[in-house]
Parts: sequence; structure tokens; C-alpha cells
Amino acid sequence: MDITLNNLPEHIDTNKAAITVNELLAFKHFSFKMLVVKVNGKLVKKDEYSMATIKDGDDVQVIHLISGG
Repeated sequence: MDITLNNLPEHIDTNKAAITVNELLAFKHFSFKMLVVKVNGKLVKKDEYSMATIKDGDDVQVIHLISGG
């Protein structure tokens, strides 16, 4: 599966037609607690990560938020 991840081409080694956001985060080892995920420009809420799917050709943005003072 070929997607665009954070504006870069990315190949996901899977035989599935689609993967969930949770699967992508695990595959890429994204472990930050505060993430913003968009698939094709649409915000995916954290409680939807296990249901929201990513397919070949999708544009995915994974942004980690850092707080400080």
C-alpha cells in the first residue's frame, strides 16, 4: 500500500486493502500521547482510530502536539 504520510511518499508493507489509524500508528511507532490525525484532510478523533481506515493513495497527516511554557 502506498500513501502520503506527512507530505512524504510512504510504502506500508501489508496485504490488506485498508488499515486502521491504530495499525498505522503502531507500524510507524508513533507513541506520542497527544496526536492529531487527518486522513485526506478530515480530522480523525482519537476514539475513532480503531475504526477509521487508510487506503492506498490516501493522504495522511500525523502531528504530535508538544506543550510547554
